[in-house]
Amino acid sequence: MADSGTEQLIERFRADFQKVHAEIGKAIVGHESVVEGTLICLFANGHVLLEGVPGLGKTLLIRTLSQALQLKFNRIQFTPDLMPADVTGTTIVVEGEHGRDFQFRKGPIFAQIVLADEINRATPKTQSALLEAMQERSVTVGGTTHLLDKPFLVMATQNPIEQEGTYPLPEAQLDRFFFKLLLGYSSREELATILERTTTGTNPEIHAVLDAETILHHQKLVRRVRVEPVVQDFAVRLTLASHPKGPFATPLVNRFLRLGASPRAAQTLVLAGKVRALLAGRPFVNADDIKSVALPALRHRVMTNFEAEAEGKSVDEIVQNLIETTPPTAAT
Repeated sequence: MADSGTEQLIERFRADFQKVHAEIGKAIVGHESVVEGTLICLFANGHVLLEGVPGLGKTLLIRTLSQALQLKFNRIQFTPDLMPADVTGTTIVVEGEHGRDFQFRKGPIFAQIVLADEINRATPKTQSALLEAMQERSVTVGGTTHLLDKPFLVMATQNPIEQEGTYPLPEAQLDRFFFKLLLGYSSREELATILERTTTGTNPEIHAVLDAETILHHQKLVRRVRVEPVVQDFAVRLTLASHPKGPFATPLVNRFLRLGASPRAAQTLVLAGKVRALLAGRPFVNADDIKSVALPALRHRVMTNFEAEAEGKSVDEIVQNLIETTPPTAAT
């Protein structure tokens, strides 16, 4: 990407990214890495999975993002009795002047930002209906395919899987999320600020600062960011390092993982790295960009074994180890 207007395009991208970030900051206290990760998913044209116990602000974050963008927003509350047609829509019979006719009534998936709240409380069949739409960017009902609007961002929230009444997402479906972001507890200072904002009767006013056309323009810009072969190879080796018994696996990976990351992980590393490069004002990706996005890109794409559970080894600890021990350049 070396055309004459490159610097201006990059500066516009950075300015728009910060504008949205600032609007979200009016309502969300702290959680900087989660907000940034969510916006990286938006501009990389990926979907995000937010995990945390109830009450930490997952839904508020997504609602605030929808208010800061001039995009159509729908919320789907996932429950055990939710059916696939409740997500995608269904064909109904309508009485007209010329007799009965079949019409497709769109479900809540037909929006540009979709909040899938507590996705792991629905049955696997209903989860699959949402995740198919995420992958194909379309819905097929009664043999007819209906395209979804662009941009299309699914932000799913889930409670930790050890909680009651949850259906863990299968590995193949988790893989369709660009990032998995973890929402932790607020600090003492952050909690004090939250109380000041929420118990005094003052509600922050969120303004829409970006529209669909601008977001699509930035998504195209992200794709044009340059990735040198040595940096791409680093992303490939990071992905392969998650494969137990593979040539790049670390001792921790060999001991504690039973399943490594898919090719989608390498795609995510490169695309998210491109967004990080633009945020740094560069038209090219370096190894640090890849490292900075590796944890949310990989944590949901690898599976631990029974020994890891017995030893108390977390996925994040194992992934962080492979990030730190994989050299940026391959040995000659």
